[in-house]
Amino acid sequence: MSELPTVEVAVSPVDKFREFLATKGMRLTPERRQIAEEVFSDHEHFDADQLALRLRPGSRPTMYRTLSLLVDGGLLRKVASRPNGGAVYEHDYGYPEHDHLICNQCGKLIEFPAVDVSQIVDEAALQHGFRVEGHRLEVYGVCSECLRPRQRRHRKLDQI
Repeated sequence: MSELPTVEVAVSPVDKFREFLATKGMRLTPERRQIAEEVFSDHEHFDADQLALRLRPGSRPTMYRTLSLLVDGGLLRKVASRPNGGAVYEHDYGYPEHDHLICNQCGKLIEFPAVDVSQIVDEAALQHGFRVEGHRLEVYGVCSECLRPRQRRHRKLDQI
C-alpha cells in the first residue's frame, strides 16, 4: 500500500484519458472507460492479470491495448516486471514524483519520496544543459520479509 499522498488535479483521470484519445482521433469507448475507471479506483500497483480479475469478463486484447494507451497518454507507467515477466503498472497522473525499491525475490514494490534524487538529477541536467522531463529510479534488492530467516518446521519424528 502506498504511503505517498495524491496530487490535486483539475481533470479526472478518465476525462484526461478522453482528451488524450481525442488527440489520436480515437473515442473513449464503454470498454476503455470501464478499464480506466477500474485502474484509477485505487492506487495499488497491479499487473494485467490482476486487472483482468477485477474486470467483468471481456476482451483481454482490449485491456492490453487500453493499458498501452494509458501509458502513452502519461496516465500510467510501467514500473517493473513480475517474476513471470508481466509488467507492473502504477498511476503517473495525479501522483507525486517518487522512486521504488523492488524485491528480487517476492516482487514487492516499496515507494519512497524522491526529493534528494530529484535535486541531484536537476543539478546534473543544469550542468549539461539538459531539460528534464522526468526520471525513474528503481533499486533492486531483497525486502525485509524475504531477509528474515525461514522458520524450519520440525518433522514429527524429530520431535520424539
